[in-house]
Amino acid sequence: MIRTILALIFSIFSIISFAQTSEIKISVLDAENDESLIGATVYFEELRKGAVTNLDGIASFTEIPSGRHQIRISYLGFQTIETTIETTSEKTFEFKLEYGGGDLDEVVIQSSRSTRTVKKIPTRIEFIGAEELGEKAAMNPTNISMVLRESTGIQMQQTSLSSGNTNIRIQGLDGRYTQLLRDGFPLYSGFSSGLSILQIPPLDLRQFEIIKGSASTIYGGGAIAGLVNMVSKTPDEEPELEIMLTQTQALGSTGNIFYSKRNKRFGVTLYGSGHYQKQFDPDNDEFSNIPLTKSISLNPKLFYYPSDKTTFWLGINGMYDDRTGGDMTVIENGQSGIHQFSETNISKRLSSQAVYTTEFNSNSSLNIKNSVAFFDRNLSLPNYAFKGTQTNTFTEASYNKETAKSNWIFGTNLYTTQFDEDDSSPIQRDQTDITYGLFANNIYDLSEQWILETGLRADYAQDWGFFPLPRVSLLFKPANGFSSRIGGGLGYKIPDIFTEEAAFNNYRNVLPIDKNNLEAERSYGANFDMNYTTVLFDKISFSINQLFYVTAIQNGLLLNSTNNGNLQFENAKASILSKGTETNLKFTYKDFRWFLNYAFIDTRLSYLPENPQKPLTARHNAGSILMYESEKWRIGYETFYTGKQVLSNGEETRDFITMGFLVMRNFKWVTTYLNFENFTNIRQTNFSPLVFPPQDSPTLTEIYAPTDGFIFSVGVIIKPIGNKDED
Repeated sequence: MIRTILALIFSIFSIISFAQTSEIKISVLDAENDESLIGATVYFEELRKGAVTNLDGIASFTEIPSGRHQIRISYLGFQTIETTIETTSEKTFEFKLEYGGGDLDEVVIQSSRSTRTVKKIPTRIEFIGAEELGEKAAMNPTNISMVLRESTGIQMQQTSLSSGNTNIRIQGLDGRYTQLLRDGFPLYSGFSSGLSILQIPPLDLRQFEIIKGSASTIYGGGAIAGLVNMVSKTPDEEPELEIMLTQTQALGSTGNIFYSKRNKRFGVTLYGSGHYQKQFDPDNDEFSNIPLTKSISLNPKLFYYPSDKTTFWLGINGMYDDRTGGDMTVIENGQSGIHQFSETNISKRLSSQAVYTTEFNSNSSLNIKNSVAFFDRNLSLPNYAFKGTQTNTFTEASYNKETAKSNWIFGTNLYTTQFDEDDSSPIQRDQTDITYGLFANNIYDLSEQWILETGLRADYAQDWGFFPLPRVSLLFKPANGFSSRIGGGLGYKIPDIFTEEAAFNNYRNVLPIDKNNLEAERSYGANFDMNYTTVLFDKISFSINQLFYVTAIQNGLLLNSTNNGNLQFENAKASILSKGTETNLKFTYKDFRWFLNYAFIDTRLSYLPENPQKPLTARHNAGSILMYESEKWRIGYETFYTGKQVLSNGEETRDFITMGFLVMRNFKWVTTYLNFENFTNIRQTNFSPLVFPPQDSPTLTEIYAPTDGFIFSVGVIIKPIGNKDED
């Protein structure tokens, strides 16, 4: 009996041994240049075995049974391959991946004004793709603040408790130094200030492109700290319909819908968004931490394709936003007794965009664009109102010429802005500015390892003068997983009254801009970064990006008190100097991604004694994002650390940690999600009050920590057409 059992066991092991092949090697290459892809994932579906390609682009396997096997090969930024291999006789396989995903190094960036991918552009550009935008839309479907907040070195600074106004700060510099673009149009600035961040829903956006440091040579004045270009979705022959519904425990309801379709000659996209938020007071101090909000946004676009080389599209964006914050009793029942304080912001936006693009041949193209944007805002407080309209126009023509080694861009633009304050205001602060610009930019391949980018813009701003803006960047990319960029340029900003200090005072008693005694702000900046990608333990893909930067602003615009109690703008006598570092780490193992980041921000006000740190700017920030991503599930856990900050009065705040957790489940045409934002319920009122008495005329403090605390949301994304995913 024992002999029979031993013989049977020996026979089984013999069969297993015979069925195993020797080592299987799968080589993964970049289809464009046949370079090995380091860190690509190769996964045997039925066997649940995976490996990551090594420094030679090879993934090795042992104990793979002979026969046919379904494998999946993926690499961020490239199209995933799902295919079948036969391991009975073959032991070495080679596959080439085509571009088509969303990795930072492989996508085509529109803000560079060329058709190059990021890895071939000397300017450092950060990219946020469609998949990540989908996650952030689930976390916050009402606006883009969540998308920007999680980028290293970017701070979303809330400037008003009553309205929720939020400004973007890049590397410690005020929001007015960052240029917000949509499809290359500068549509959000000036009078809309921090409201603009709150009025841009993310569902119809395809990608974000972020340039940190001076980008004024590319897009003109205002991009001293950097720019954010939001790229909209465009129609495809496959129709797409996406409906997103979200509800929070804080009584916020949001609905979004996006539809697109094109045929041979015409295409259309249609986006609509509606949001209702009931006033929310989580700390029970009788003042709202989230204002009562009613908003609606519509954005239809029509595309015309007269030929394969020519596209014309026209878009209209309409928005209405009504938000009221302050004393909860006033919001619910109106003023009575000591309950007098509230702040109401009613804003309306109507803008148009028109773009004509044509290719003369495979190497050159012409692009003409125009936009007109109208913004109307009414800010009301007890015994005070600030209202007016702002009209912006933007016209640009650019010519692109590409050769085997270089890309040339030549262009001219006209930008106008006109603010008209309501005639009932005791202080009239109307302002009109006109800027003419010429620009040229060149990217040249010095060799396969060195790429040089140079540019020059010449702007003439009526009443402010002439601004020459050169820039230069250099990319070094040897074929060993390492690359490095260094660059710098000049910038400028025309003064207007819409600063964070003026907004904090609700523009009360703020005197108009004096063009005779003020000068435009000017800047210079430089940055240097290094990237390295490798494979750890033959299984884990690892990459690191280390950035160093410095930006100096001369003639900084300050708001100081006068002898008669008014507030007057003046130029700083010394510079604002921001310098620091950013570190980004990424680990990839099968379906897991782990991102770690750290930012050191040292922003000094040299015009003040002892060069103090800029108020409300944490010197130390860090984050950790752990993601599991498969065809059916997306699970994310986030942790963010914000260091100590200094208030305007010199008082030091405490540091804090926030955490979030997201679960998404994909079905054939439905995605459901749960989001636990700030589930440790960190609020500023845990550390210090947000509102000081008296009740009828309260003092609102500076905001340095979250005000809304824990927010739980549940939602569903419905894709009845245009979705190829299978359950």
